[in-house]
Amino acid sequence: MNLLHVNDKRGEYPQSYYAATATPLAAFPMLKGQHTADVCIVGGGYTGLSAALHLAERGYDVVLVEAHKVGFGASGRNGGQVGSGQKKDQVWVEKTVGKENAHRLWSLAEEAKALVKSLIADHAMPVTFHPGVALACRTEAEVRDTRAYAEKLHRDYGYTHLEPLDQSAIRRLIGSTAYKGGEIDRDAGHLHPLNYALGLAAAAARAGVRIFENSEVHRVEPGARPVLRTSAGHVTCDTVILAANGYLGQLNLEVASKVMPINNFIVATEPLGDRAKDILAEPVAVADSRFVVNYWRLSEDNRLLFGGGESYGYRFPDILKTVSKPMLEVYPQLKGTRINYAWGGTLAITMNRMPCFARPAQNILSASGYSGHGVAMATLAGKLLAEATAAQTERFDLMASLPQPRFPGGVTFRSPLLVMAMTWYAMRDRLGL
Repeated sequence: MNLLHVNDKRGEYPQSYYAATATPLAAFPMLKGQHTADVCIVGGGYTGLSAALHLAERGYDVVLVEAHKVGFGASGRNGGQVGSGQKKDQVWVEKTVGKENAHRLWSLAEEAKALVKSLIADHAMPVTFHPGVALACRTEAEVRDTRAYAEKLHRDYGYTHLEPLDQSAIRRLIGSTAYKGGEIDRDAGHLHPLNYALGLAAAAARAGVRIFENSEVHRVEPGARPVLRTSAGHVTCDTVILAANGYLGQLNLEVASKVMPINNFIVATEPLGDRAKDILAEPVAVADSRFVVNYWRLSEDNRLLFGGGESYGYRFPDILKTVSKPMLEVYPQLKGTRINYAWGGTLAITMNRMPCFARPAQNILSASGYSGHGVAMATLAGKLLAEATAAQTERFDLMASLPQPRFPGGVTFRSPLLVMAMTWYAMRDRLGL
């Protein structure tokens, strides 16, 4: 079964709040016939579009091939949060790669945030970056750990943008009694994710990238001059960049063994009007400390966009039921509020939740597996892929040096094993452990 088609109509965005409010972008043609390029990119999300833009600005002849529409996948469906750091904290990173490389990785993550902001400004995208992402902690122990980690970042990394929140402060901010405290990161932020993807696509096209939509790649033939084949044409190039993330499928089994697709879901309420200020006192985004994270923010027309729940099979579950339950646990006062949009999407995770950068075959580069931390990191990944294509490999190689174990059971049996593990963690969430 192909994740590109099982939950979505061919060549259409899901019926999401983002699609309904996106700034229109003219469609790109289907790939037909024979094409040549310096670089061919598979996937029109943040990674692929950023790589295409940065390569074109370096003077490369670039073709980007997207199975549906640019921004179709996780890039156009996610929670829109632009977070700080890596997905794993710096304590884990230091233990894994040493303090020197941990500082380099922190700097890359800070660059990733700055890159998102600068691309929006430099290309006059129809996107507003709203500052502020709060963490809501369920237990006193998590509050203590969060405060100690903020102190470490201040002391060891000079990061001064974290503001601690005690129980009364978190309640004033988010209008919920479900949490014991937390913090707010004033340098992180949130945005309209589909408009950001469309902005990247428009910038790449203006830079000379040839973008093709509704052009699913069925096979990649590696070699000195790799060939990518679709149903109606093919591209011969010097370098291939795989940027399909959770929709990679069987295109490369080496990457697929380390990067696994999972599904996540979001709902958008009706506009809340004056009630919005009782949900969020400031226009910030929020994520909580559950293993299966709840995350939310207000839209620019004061809807609550609330994400929660995961699934690990192919077909989406009842999204409204899946997300309404955690939303009402956080905000019981919203019982009876109309839900206008409910949608799901497929992202990709790795075993250690750090991104997977790789050279899986001759003249092929890949970056994926951002594990829910992809708006900024995928954008930076595109820049690093462009650098590596131009033989400036140091920063790409640093990311590729992160250990990436394969999922137990391989590509065939990893899903049921993951379901068992996630069920265990979900039970711990329900028990408050």
